[in-house]
Amino acid sequence: MPQLPLDSRYHRRRTAGYIKSLTPYLGAFIFFTIGLVSYSLLSQLYSPATIDRLGWQEWDTIEFELHAQEQASTGNGTHAEVGLPLGVWDPLAKHSTGITELAVVTCILSPKIFTFCQPKTTPAEDKAKGQWVLVNNDLNHRTSVTFLYLYYRRTRRLDVALVTDLQIVADPPPAELLADGWVQAHGSLHTDVFLKPKLRLLYKTGPGEHVTEVMPHFGDGPPFFGFQRARGGKVVEAKAGQWDSVDVVYRKGNPVAPAAEPLTFREDGSFKILQIADLHFSVGEGDCRDTDKSPCAGYSDTVTWLAEALDTEKPDMVVFSGDQLNGQKTSYDSLSVLAKFAAPVIERKIPWAAVFGNHDSEISDDRDMQMRALASMPYSLARPGPADIAGVGNYDLRIRSPDASRTHIFTLYFLDSGAYQKSVLPFVHAPYDYIRESQIEWFKQTSASVDAIERPFRPDGANDLDKIWKRRMDWGRRQSNLAKPNAMMWFHIPLPEAYDLADVGENGTLEVGTSDAPDKKGASSLTQGGFFAKGVQEMLEGGGERRTEVKVLSHGHVHNTDRCRRVHGVWTCFNGGSSYAGYGKVGFERRVRIYNVSDWGETISTYKRLASGETIDQQVLVGEGAPTGWGQSG
Repeated sequence: MPQLPLDSRYHRRRTAGYIKSLTPYLGAFIFFTIGLVSYSLLSQLYSPATIDRLGWQEWDTIEFELHAQEQASTGNGTHAEVGLPLGVWDPLAKHSTGITELAVVTCILSPKIFTFCQPKTTPAEDKAKGQWVLVNNDLNHRTSVTFLYLYYRRTRRLDVALVTDLQIVADPPPAELLADGWVQAHGSLHTDVFLKPKLRLLYKTGPGEHVTEVMPHFGDGPPFFGFQRARGGKVVEAKAGQWDSVDVVYRKGNPVAPAAEPLTFREDGSFKILQIADLHFSVGEGDCRDTDKSPCAGYSDTVTWLAEALDTEKPDMVVFSGDQLNGQKTSYDSLSVLAKFAAPVIERKIPWAAVFGNHDSEISDDRDMQMRALASMPYSLARPGPADIAGVGNYDLRIRSPDASRTHIFTLYFLDSGAYQKSVLPFVHAPYDYIRESQIEWFKQTSASVDAIERPFRPDGANDLDKIWKRRMDWGRRQSNLAKPNAMMWFHIPLPEAYDLADVGENGTLEVGTSDAPDKKGASSLTQGGFFAKGVQEMLEGGGERRTEVKVLSHGHVHNTDRCRRVHGVWTCFNGGSSYAGYGKVGFERRVRIYNVSDWGETISTYKRLASGETIDQQVLVGEGAPTGWGQSG
């Protein structure tokens, strides 16, 4: 075979082909090298540590209270500590560091998105006083086309003067205040030409308890726990139908909210729960709806009648069953609403719990923050629940006997029934949410952790050793009477089963109360999550009985329905609307529902108290005097 000529063109073609074959590999190598170098440089220039300038000066140690079950699981006592960057505004965090300087900044674009409007600073000022922190609430909300935000600095340094007081004054500030050491914060509180007089924010530094947090407060209600209004007046006075009042509020130190007493049966074996449903409170007063009451103020008149009901009933506990917030663009600052919704209960030092409704996240999807707020309020028993399951606020409370044994003899479950499912198409109203699979598993695990007790429970006196000994020795009788305590459950949006046909007892259909017409399943979720069958009906009380542990499911949501209907052996009860600020029906009075748990948890009865003071629809749900024929379905 003849040998190919070794000319230059052949070698050039061969070399070019070789290089061409290596091109993808060379490109990948160069790309990888550039990426690796870029990552190294960017990680140094733009790492969180560089951006936040992390160090001893940039972190604060904050405390938060632990609930009883969390104390047992962590072994950390009643409080825990975590680190929080000083450059993050979090009005619910218990900062120990003080504020060194304040400023007010006006911007035509939102500072939450664009940072060019933030106060001027230098590296030296940042080092001495801390970086500027944006207080993430617009003081000009609804009053101007411009944005008005507070900023402050905070530091852990001991050689920097800290802010101890705030006040609002007309511009120009009085000379005597400036001479007395008051400092004018940069910027004006009034930038709109229609708002007069012009106002300035002053702060004072020096010895004394220092200010640890600042934020706006909207509406004329009380500020959130631990906060107080700045002296001198409001930033904006309310104007009916246009905007709500605005204050600057601040907190000194870290006030700890009074804790609720442990839930305990009374000495006569009873425990009373008062349910308040669907307050629909706004930042301001809120309008009254569907009532012939005149004159009527949504917040004030509701609080007045609820205070009368609380004073008359004297409950051991109050449950808020959802829709504390109104949504509909009137509850745009949830902290300002939560600061006042439980006021009459807190004033009477009554322990309380709450679940969320669909309107509670209609304006701002901040359920996590709201639950943190609820849990930090006086006499609250509300808890966020496990972070790895659906919803916020899935928790249980256990009511104990008053004797020395402190036996758990009744259980309360609380679940988050969600708000709305995600809509596939825009401008299409999404259906109501439902209880998810992870919540069903959580309930079953929690229920399984409840110990069986001797039923019916009878407390032992401290000196009654003979009876105690006899009871302990009567093993056969104790075994036959062992069962889990009775339980009730609260969540806002009812299950589809709440609209199934009622059970039938000896005296007819087991239903008492009013149902809003049409009484259809549209008020529940259109998605069947299976909680009733896979959760409620599966967890039995034991003791040889096929009765469910949970005897009553209690809801809000449907304001004109207040009936209790027994379905497949379980009572589903509605409260009916409690607030003049929520929708209703003329002639259908606002109401609360009372549950009397008696005979050491064996008997559950209920009735409603109307705003007029009348009580209606007394019925025994469980125990002696309750309808017979458990589990019969019509």
